[in-house]
Amino acid sequence: MHQNIQNKYVVKIPSDIIAIYCEQKNLLILKGPLEQKSIITKVKIVFLANKKIIDISLIPFFLCSNDKKSTFKAIQGTTAALIKQLVIEVSSILNQKLKLIGVGYRVFNVESVYNLLFFKLGFSHILYFKIAKNLKNFCLKTIKLFVCGYSYASITNVGALIRGLKKPEPYKGKGILYDREKIVLKKGKKV
Repeated sequence: MHQNIQNKYVVKIPSDIIAIYCEQKNLLILKGPLEQKSIITKVKIVFLANKKIIDISLIPFFLCSNDKKSTFKAIQGTTAALIKQLVIEVSSILNQKLKLIGVGYRVFNVESVYNLLFFKLGFSHILYFKIAKNLKNFCLKTIKLFVCGYSYASITNVGALIRGLKKPEPYKGKGILYDREKIVLKKGKKV
């Protein structure tokens, strides 16, 4: 079976991660030291358990027309990227760092049942932001915020929502920025 499948995408599984593949349900389960996650694939994969290698093929699980077969190249690449992302998620804790730039801009973490963050961002009122229960957050010096968890999608989503509370403005650079983000400042009007 391995000779019939043309493979260009190969994912190597580390030794501390257990991978289980069910071909009937096209389900791949990865169990790492921190968590267990699964993915349903749209293309067939070949799992070589003794070498800990996953080959992603171009063969779909269902019959389709020749017009749609050209899209399976993109699905093959997406499947490879998702499997690589799952390998990272089950083996390490991911985090998103945000920093507040501006006079008086502060973030406060309230350790309670509600898992709330309070933001002072130069408005006449305090902004409240609720963090999901599967994510952890902590503040450093009240101007740096760390969001940690096991899911890359949820961490980046929460980071983007927090950044959306006060996007960096292009003249003074004040606002909420990602940790390594640089803002190119515009020149103001000359009087």
